[in-house]
Amino acid sequence: MPKFAANLTMMFNEVPFLDRFEAAAKAGFKYVEYLWPYEYPAIELKQRLDQFGLKQVLFNTQAGDVTQGEWGIAAIPGRENDARRDIDLALEYALTLHCPNIHVMAAVVPEGKEREVYKAIFIENVRYAADKFKPYGIKVLLEALSPEVKPNYLLKSQYDTLEVVELVNRDNVFVQLDYFHAQNVDGNLSRLTDKLAGKFAHIQIASIPDRVEPDEGEINYQYLFDKLDAMGYEGYIGCEYKPRANTEEGLGWFIPYRHN
Repeated sequence: MPKFAANLTMMFNEVPFLDRFEAAAKAGFKYVEYLWPYEYPAIELKQRLDQFGLKQVLFNTQAGDVTQGEWGIAAIPGRENDARRDIDLALEYALTLHCPNIHVMAAVVPEGKEREVYKAIFIENVRYAADKFKPYGIKVLLEALSPEVKPNYLLKSQYDTLEVVELVNRDNVFVQLDYFHAQNVDGNLSRLTDKLAGKFAHIQIASIPDRVEPDEGEINYQYLFDKLDAMGYEGYIGCEYKPRANTEEGLGWFIPYRHN
């Protein structure tokens, strides 16, 4: 059975962030993820997890200066020291939160800049992260973002991401397979899942085209959940969607899995 993680950045926005842990637990989730923890002391977040019987399964490295168009800095030439500082900080949080996966954000490639230069920088920083995380059993995840959501992001296709994973050549580096982004760019999700088998270690879901609950639109998620079970997938499935209205009211799709 799938192990669903509530994404606390996008779900339960009816309440302040620190109250979303309780809301997720009351809704039946055992696992949580979110984009960034750095606004809060790690020990405070760990106390929330422990209080409500939750496991943290994913968060990202820092995004950089989003007001200047940054969305990750690990691929930006000349920012290697900053990127590795962020990776070290992510490791500190992961150890306190007992989090098994860290998504290392790449970067937006400005118009006119060489993508291959950015990719080479990213590969070296991901290797740094992989080697730092390896002694603690923490996985490095890399995610493609569709151009509709994040134009000019370094990784736009699952195959872009797979290429970088293979070039990094570390056994704790995996694809973060977001079916929303994958359907926007790659399509044919069933065969894509087969092609990436063994290469992905975390999944995220949302409907297409509106990125709401996974119970409408063009993706047959029940088919994919059954397929993942048949494949023996043991990772988590992050619910990275924007609820249509009240989060709890939109969890009808989750009822069969609530007490898994």
